[in-house]
Parts: sequence; structure tokens; C-alpha cells
Amino acid sequence: MKKKSIHSSFENLRVLLEKTIVDFDSIGNVFGNQNRNTIKVVPLGDLLLNIKSFKPPSLLNKIIYGHFRKSKAIRSYNYANKLIEKGIGTPQPIACFENSDIIGLTNSFYVSEHINADLTFRELVEEPDFIDHEQILRQFVRFTHQLHEADILFKDHSPGNTLILKKEGIYNFYLVDLNRMDFKSLSFQERMKNFSRLTPKKDMIAVMSDEYAQITGMEYQLVFTEMWKQTSKFQEKFFRKRRLKRKFIFWKNYKD
Repeated sequence: MKKKSIHSSFENLRVLLEKTIVDFDSIGNVFGNQNRNTIKVVPLGDLLLNIKSFKPPSLLNKIIYGHFRKSKAIRSYNYANKLIEKGIGTPQPIACFENSDIIGLTNSFYVSEHINADLTFRELVEEPDFIDHEQILRQFVRFTHQLHEADILFKDHSPGNTLILKKEGIYNFYLVDLNRMDFKSLSFQERMKNFSRLTPKKDMIAVMSDEYAQITGMEYQLVFTEMWKQTSKFQEKFFRKRRLKRKFIFWKNYKD
């Protein structure tokens, strides 16, 4: 283990956290989608840890992340701390760890406090009759506007990357999967594009546009037109890539 950063609030757990990373493969419970990375929930005293082990990088990225660019784990940890400084919800960052060899980065881990969420944005897309659907959607728009006003561009603003937790009748939002962010002033087009990956449903876009217009004082039709335009562009690109992938797999199997 070559590099580590541990939040000052959890410095007293340094030895236990290091041992948890060493024992990662044999402890905890697997959580969520494991297609690219491995996430485990691990109890540690009174804490419930969410540990994300990033997929080992390719040879090129191994060199890049080892010598020239911060790893996904370090970026996730740094961005989480920056979000909290700006008053934006995200699970409490605890630590990040990197292992390296002579070539570069071999693997990395981001540790945060685990949140048992009530839902993610995905439920709003898949279940139109979800209780408080419109109320949650409008509160989510206000949360996204808060991001924009704080000069935060969350590049992975997609259905599974915002945890939603209800507390005393109010829905609270927590960003996860944090390694792709920019911190800068955002144009109107960039703000609208930031909604483009969330839902293909026009009725949801209409509600989000209405709420964003009310918050900003902008004309509803202007907001809706641009938000729907950006959403349509993303959907076209998404399905084009899917068609090309299917064709590639077909021809690969045909040749085999």
C-alpha cells in the first residue's frame, strides 16, 4: 500500500481501515452493480463502510494514474470533501487508498460512510406512480440548481448516482460515483445538458423544466426547449452506440 488519505475525523481508525483494505476480498457484503467496480458494505465498530474497489486499470492507465493523473479513488475522496465544504450532500468521505508497483497504479479504493437510501432517481423513471413522485422530482431539480449555483458540474448525473433519503417529510439528496466532476461557472446550455442523462420521458422533462423556470425566473418554454433538446441529443447518441455495439458483436460472432 503506497498511498493513503484518511479524513481527520477517522484518524483514530487508521490501523483498522488499513486492515480492512488488506482483507477486502474476504470480508463484507457485495453491494449494487459489479459490472466495472466492486463495492462492498463492511461494518467497522459503529460505522457501516461503503468501500469501492476500482477496476484495475489498463497498462496505459496504470502508467497515467501512477505518475501523471490522480486516480479515481483520490478524485472521489477529494471531490467528496469539496462537496461537503459547499454544503452538497454526499456520503461522508472516510479514506482512499492506492497500491502501486514499479510501472504504476495497480488498484485503488474509496471508503465512505454507507447510506441506506430510500430510493434513487431511477425509481422515479421506472415507477411513474411512485409515492410523492412530482414532489421528489421538483426537490431534485432544486438540488441540481444548487449544484449549478455552487459552480459544480457533476458529469455522471445519471439515474443511479443520486441517493434519496426521506427525513421528516423532506427528501435529501446524496451524490455518489464522484470521480468525474468540474468546478466552474456553468452556461445555460451546460446546465440544461446536465439533465440530459436522467430520463427520456417528456412528461418528467416538462416538470423539471417548470421547476427550474420557477427557481430562476426564466421563461418555461425556453428552459423546456433546451432541456428536451439536450435530452434528445443524448438519447440519439446512446442508442446509436448501442446499435453499433450490437452490429460489432453480430459480425464478430459471424466470423467466429
